[in-house]
Amino acid sequence: MTRYEQIKTELQASPKIWLVTGVAGFIGSNLLEHLLKLNQTVIGLDNFATGHQHNLDEVQSLVSSRQWANFKFIEGDIRKYQDCEKALANNVDYVLHQAALGSVPRSIADPITTNAANITGFLNMLQAAKEVGVKSFTYAASSSTYGDHPALPKVEENIGNPLSPYAVTKYVNELYAGVYARTYGFKTIGLRYFNVFGQRQDPNGAYAAVIPKWTAAMIKGEDVFINGDGETSRDFCFIENTVQMNILAATAPDEVKDEVYNVAVGDRTTLNDLYQTMRTALKENNVNVQSELIYCDFRAGDVRHSQADIQKASVNLGYDPLFDIKSGIKKAVKWYLKE
Repeated sequence: MTRYEQIKTELQASPKIWLVTGVAGFIGSNLLEHLLKLNQTVIGLDNFATGHQHNLDEVQSLVSSRQWANFKFIEGDIRKYQDCEKALANNVDYVLHQAALGSVPRSIADPITTNAANITGFLNMLQAAKEVGVKSFTYAASSSTYGDHPALPKVEENIGNPLSPYAVTKYVNELYAGVYARTYGFKTIGLRYFNVFGQRQDPNGAYAAVIPKWTAAMIKGEDVFINGDGETSRDFCFIENTVQMNILAATAPDEVKDEVYNVAVGDRTTLNDLYQTMRTALKENNVNVQSELIYCDFRAGDVRHSQADIQKASVNLGYDPLFDIKSGIKKAVKWYLKE
């Protein structure tokens, strides 16, 4: 039995109370679904800035009525300290802090709003969680923190200069987390997400991630736009690997806390190869892709290559990715076709 299977068994035997911030978003709603299926009690906080009611509705359709009754939703904003206090006034055991404004381009266009959500909001939630003494606090960090550091694969201890306001905000989260461990003895775990994708990731909007955006275009027969020459590479990580890491981190012993961990598969795929993988997956589902590939200018703030070293997460947390890029794409494509 893997550590993940062991933890899930223990949680079902002894359910806990979880707070998921950003619960109506892509990652938050997937965490909600998995936790409810494990018969956990979940408090969800969201202001619908980037989350959607239809994500919560879909989770409701996938769990039993009894499991859904274990979910309490609070519409609130992490930028307001009293909303954070309200969400934590439920004897919460574990916090999974996902609420943030993602997207490098969004942060370049509007650094003030990104800062307010990602730094002020993070600090509010961190302070409120410390005050009530939750068992653990796990937060969404980002691979953007590696910035211009050239080495591959990315090892947690070696970072470079941030390349966007978004990257700055996520690095500041890590700095605050370290200060809270040293000053107050409140230890947390930061999860540096590498290009997470999967069901309920929004294909619409100016800041949609590449996989849902391309999938939607390919299904409709529209052209697919690539930033740069297509040889930019990423460590694409399927959502269920991310859920696993959140649960492992939340239940981890104190001696492996006050750390950040990469959340990825430890591989990298070029955008050109990603396009072909997606095309193949759609073909297997009887979609004849007519889309043309259009190459555009490189995007400001983007790093050229990204690949994670996941050894630290494997050794300290027992992390073992369940999906690689191909198996993840196959599962994600089925969801997009259904939707």
